[in-house]
Amino acid sequence: MKKTLLTSLGVAALAVSGAANAHFQLVYTPDVIVEKPTNLDMKLVFGHPMENGHVMDMDKPEQFFVQFKDKRIDLMDKLKSISWTGPDNKAQAYQADFKVKRNGDYVFAVVPTPYYEKGEDIYIQQITKSYVNKGGLPTGWEQPLELATEIVPLNKPYQVFAGGTFTGQLLSEGKPAPGVECEIEFINTDIDMKGNAFGKENYREAPETAIVAITDQDGEFTFGIPKAGVWGFACLGSGPATEHNGKELSQDAVIWVNAQEL
Repeated sequence: MKKTLLTSLGVAALAVSGAANAHFQLVYTPDVIVEKPTNLDMKLVFGHPMENGHVMDMDKPEQFFVQFKDKRIDLMDKLKSISWTGPDNKAQAYQADFKVKRNGDYVFAVVPTPYYEKGEDIYIQQITKSYVNKGGLPTGWEQPLELATEIVPLNKPYQVFAGGTFTGQLLSEGKPAPGVECEIEFINTDIDMKGNAFGKENYREAPETAIVAITDQDGEFTFGIPKAGVWGFACLGSGPATEHNGKELSQDAVIWVNAQEL
C-alpha cells in the first residue's frame, strides 16, 4: 500500500493492479443534493464496498467535521458508536446527524484513528471527504481543507455523470503529489440506513483486480465513470506520516463522488 513513483510523467494512466478487495473508509449519506432543510444521517464505516466483503472495526476518529463556506463545524460530539453488519460479519462503526439549513456546499471530512491491518502488519489511515449540496448553489466544493493529504475535486463531486469523467488533484501537505497510485471502487450493494447494514447481494460482479489511476506531474488523475452510482477514490500512502506505533503507516486520501444518469 505504498505510493508508486512514475519514471516518466504525463497524463494520468489507468491500470489494473493488485487485489480487488481494497479497504475504503466511507462517509455516507444517501441524498447528496437536497432542496429543503434536511437532517442528514451520516454513516462512517470501514469496509470493502466493491467486493462487499468483511467490515472492520473503527476506533473513534481523531477528527470529524463539516466545512460550510469559511466555517468549520466540529462534529465529534455528534458521533455515536454503532454496530455495522456486513455480508458475513459485524464491526464497530459510527453514525452522526447533521441538519442542513442554508444553501451551499457541505464538505464532510473524517480523519480516522489508524487501523491495524494484521495481514500486512501495517496501519492504515484513510482521510476521507464526501459532499452534500443544498439548493443548487455552489459555495466551495473545489476548495482544499488543509488536511495532511486530500483529493481536491475538479468536477462537482455531487454532480458527476455516467459516461463522463471525474478529475481530482491529490495534495500532500497542501502540495500536488505526483506519481501516486489511486485505487477506484464503487459501492456495489444496497445500504440499509435504518438497519446499519450492507446488503447481501451485489449489484454486479466486481473486477478481478483493482482499478487504478496514477497521478500526473500536477498530482491530477482522471477516470471515466462507466455507470451511475457512488464511486470512491483512494490515493495510497500520499500523506506525510509513514509510521504509527513503531510500524509502517499508509496515510491515504479518499474522496467519494456520486454519479448519475444524464
